[in-house]
Amino acid sequence: MKPLKFAGILLLAVMVSMCSAQEEEMTYSGERNNDNWINLFDGSSLEHWRVYNMDGMPDEGWQIEDGLLVFRPPARDDWTSGLDIITRETFSDFELKLEWMVEQGGNSGIFYHVLEQPTQAIYWSGMEMQILDNEHHPDATRGVDGNRKAGSLYDLIPADPQNTKPHGEWNTVRIISDGNHIEHWQNGEKVLEFERFTPEWFEMLRNSKFREHNEFGAMREGHIGLQDHGDVVKFRNIKIRKLN
Repeated sequence: MKPLKFAGILLLAVMVSMCSAQEEEMTYSGERNNDNWINLFDGSSLEHWRVYNMDGMPDEGWQIEDGLLVFRPPARDDWTSGLDIITRETFSDFELKLEWMVEQGGNSGIFYHVLEQPTQAIYWSGMEMQILDNEHHPDATRGVDGNRKAGSLYDLIPADPQNTKPHGEWNTVRIISDGNHIEHWQNGEKVLEFERFTPEWFEMLRNSKFREHNEFGAMREGHIGLQDHGDVVKFRNIKIRKLN
């Protein structure tokens, strides 16, 4: 074989290998089937969602605007936040993908493994990936080592690197729950991972604000939730797939 022809074949092989590696990087744990995604929000329907501890969606607060799922607090003096929404279905092992955007100074969150309890708020059981305008919300400087900044396991494990885009721009999220293993991805980078039900996990909880929340992070299966924190937040491209 002529050297020039061999070099061309070798270059092609390298390019194919790079493309395959990039494609694999976007998936998880050997899962390569992209046909089993559940579209939790398609821009036109809220059929997969309801308010936590309620049967349906509210008349105010959560709305569809220009194909986006938007929480916008009503301009009423008697309005108080607390209209967190959850999926109608529960999930155990999953990969969740979505995009979010907040207003200046905005705060919200993505909950998972939520146990619905009539006498407790959603955060009593659900672990939370923080949504925050880090530049303008005071939570960014509270907590320990930035564990209240966007992408963090709220008030427990900080996101590292901290790669959040500013208010008014879209941030991409992947949350992976595979058995005891959890990963948070933000804007294409893995920002944290941890294992539940280990000695380190229980020690961390004992030293946290969740130490009296017996149900926190304890569910093998639960709802996905989106938080009403009283600020404008927008979501799009919300998809989930069950991991085999």
